[in-house]
This record gives sequence, C-alpha cells and structure tokens, in this order.
Amino acid sequence: MNELLFETIENAGNAIKNKQISPIELTQMTLTQIREHEPTVNAFITVMEEVALAHARQLEAELMHNQVRGPLHGIPIAVKDILQTAGVKTTGGSKIFEGWVPDEDAVAVQKLREAGAIIIGKANLHEFAMGATTENPHYGSTKNPWNEKRIPGGSSGGSAVATATGMAFGAVGTDTAGSIRLPAAMCGTVGFKPTYGVVSRRGCLPFSWSLDHVGPMTRTVRDAAIMLEVMKGYDQKDQASVKRNVPVLYDSLPDLKGIKLGFYEPYMFAGIDADVRRVIDEAFRQLEVLGAEIVPIDLPGINEALNALKAIAQSEVLSVHEPLLKKFGHLYGDDLKYRFEFGSDMSATDYIRSQRRRDQFVRETIKQMNGIDALVGPTNVQLPFEIGTMVPEMAISNMFTLGKTPLANILGFPSLSVACGFTLENLPVGLQLIGKPFTDQRVLQIGDCYEKSMPWVKALRKHVEGRTI
Repeated sequence: MNELLFETIENAGNAIKNKQISPIELTQMTLTQIREHEPTVNAFITVMEEVALAHARQLEAELMHNQVRGPLHGIPIAVKDILQTAGVKTTGGSKIFEGWVPDEDAVAVQKLREAGAIIIGKANLHEFAMGATTENPHYGSTKNPWNEKRIPGGSSGGSAVATATGMAFGAVGTDTAGSIRLPAAMCGTVGFKPTYGVVSRRGCLPFSWSLDHVGPMTRTVRDAAIMLEVMKGYDQKDQASVKRNVPVLYDSLPDLKGIKLGFYEPYMFAGIDADVRRVIDEAFRQLEVLGAEIVPIDLPGINEALNALKAIAQSEVLSVHEPLLKKFGHLYGDDLKYRFEFGSDMSATDYIRSQRRRDQFVRETIKQMNGIDALVGPTNVQLPFEIGTMVPEMAISNMFTLGKTPLANILGFPSLSVACGFTLENLPVGLQLIGKPFTDQRVLQIGDCYEKSMPWVKALRKHVEGRTI
C-alpha cells in the first residue's frame, strides 16, 4: 500500500502541484485501495470510477498548463450518499431513491468540485441519515475498520471509514445530532460540525432543517479546515445560511497557554465506560500540559434542551417523509418506522414549546461560556455496539447513549471531534470541543494544537498496512 494515501490533503496537494504525482495516478491508487478494502468494510454505495477518472484527466490537463485550483486540486474525496451528485445516483441510503439520478450537485459538492476535489464515490450511511450505527438494511452494514464486528458509528459511517482506510483523503458528512463526529471518533479520524448556517445544506436530503449541518470528515484538523474553507459561504437559497464571513484557516498555536476550556461533568461523564473515561482523562492531562486551563462550568436546562432536540428532530423529519410514507411506507427500515411513530405523537404545541426551550438554553449557554474558549469532553462515551444488536426501539436513544454530540446540535455551535487515544480493546476514542457561535477557526486551532502533540494518523496507517481490517 502506498503511504501517500495516508498523507494529509496539504501534503498530497503539494505533491500534485509540484508534479511529483498526477491527479490520474493518485485517483488510480485510491481506486486500488477501494478494491482491496471495500469488500471488508462496505464504506460505499456507489464507487464513481469513470466519473472520477474523467475529472482527474481534466485536472491533469490543467496542471500541465500550470493551472492549480488550490490545495484540493486532484484530491479524492468521498461524499455521503445523502448529498446530490449530478449524473450519479443519490439514494439517501434508501430503496425509495435507489434509481434517482439528480441533475445538479449539492452546493457543498459543487464547491468541492470547483476547487479541484475528485469525488471518488458515494459513501454508505444509516438510512436517510436517521441513526447512529450505519446498519443499513438495503445496502448492508458498514464495518468499523478497527473491529469489523462493530459499528463505525453513524449516520456518516461510510464517510468515516473511507477516510480512515485511505479510500479517500476526506469526506463530506452531515450532522443532526452527531452524525459527523460520532463516526469520526469511533473510526479514529476527525469530524467537524461548523456553526449552523456556515455551510449550505441545499442539495442534501433533509432530516431536520433546524438541526441539520454539513461538514468535513478528514484525518487531521488542518485537512478539515482546508475542506471547510471551500465548502463554507452564504447561499441565498438556504434559509438558514448566514451572510457573515466566518474565518476558518488558521495559524497553528505553539501551545494552549491562555486557553480556557469549560467542562460540565454531570453531562459529559454521565454513562461513560470506564476505559473510555481513562482515555479522556489522559487527554485532559495532555491539554493541561499544553497550557490549557480546564474549569468547571454549569449548563442549566441541559436535560430539557436535549429532550427538546428529540421532539424537534422527530417532528421535522415526519413532516419531510409524510408524503413518502403514504406510498412507500413498506420500504422503510424498522427503526425508521419507530421514529415516525414517535414523531406522530408530537403536537404543534410540543414542537413550539421545544423550540422555545432550545432558544432559552442557547442564550443561557452563551452566558455561561463568557470567558471560555470552548467546552471540552468526550465525543463517544461508549464502545461501538456489535453489529446486529440494535433493536428499532433504540433508534432515537442510540446517539445519546453512545456519545455527547447532541449538545452541539441543539446549540448550533461549532464542534470538533479529534482522535485522542485507544481503549484496551484497541478501539479509538474521540475528544470533543464545542465553541461559541462563529468561533469555528478557534475550535479548529485548539484541536490542531492538541492533535499535533498526539498524532494518530500514523496509527491509522499502521493498522491498515497490517491488514488487520
């Protein structure tokens, strides 16, 4: 296996720019990696070999004329199969859309293509992005690359696995309650959910329009910033899109002196596995070695806010799928049917009350974070479930059981998951940072400093090279 497949986007991009490798060669290497590992992990619904090679040839011709679009020029990227791709089927992980071929890209995909990224394939996901396991009854379960008997997390499980195994340099995921960050944590990679409205969701099949986010999944924090810099920007056709310019790219910090991180233990450590707690405690100590100060913080109303998230998400998703249910109800997986039953019990009063609780919680949390650079805690608090052990009645609670990601969605604040170590079973654990609105750059900067002191990409490379998946 060529080590270049585990290089950073920045380094691989420089190799292309300096003509040390061509976009065609890098794409062919990536496709070879997919052929080797995809039968084991099932990370893709569609591998876009012909489309990817055609784009690679175009980008190589540009390179021969010294035209370089940027750091993503010629870099293979995967896209969660809930975002539209022009001329390539977009299934949403569902049988209902198994034959749908959109005529235009999602905005985030279009921006990546224009920046020179090569879309290598459509990544597997939990059906309609409504679940934390990526056990898909229609396209098969995606396997965790560290233990193929376990889930990779979800719903962007295929995106995380493709990135972790060198089948893509990064991927686009979506995040409604943690669907970018949870699988990133469980697969040993990086996942970033930007501030709500920073990246357009247009062209993405909706789950919950007031909670949905689109963001990058990569192997390093710097790579996440490179992708996000391209993906972000105002879109007048997305009502949630913000007009302000949100800085993303950053200068690396030499240490974390002067950084204050808020920690609310009653939430962050509730239900945590003892071995995961050990890894997180070590990560906290490393943050303090780097100079960060971890201080206790209160988050009044958090339980009510998280219950509000469940009510909001299930109410909104039912309104999206209600027309389809009348005609295609029999094609949905059992766990989704359970979700719809839950949502049907929500009244308009319940929904409005939940949104009000949310607004109140956001305002209170901003007050509590005064003088705080970011909240800190674990991304996942439990080990990945074994595949096949989930029952439909667990569908809504899984994300809340497995991790502490939903907090950043009800807030809409930027949130990063970065690998921070391994359990005794050699399963990755993620460290989560949650910043204040539009402090995306600062969150990435803090995560980058921590990551560089504890590099996990080498562990990913060694694992895949050892053919232990």
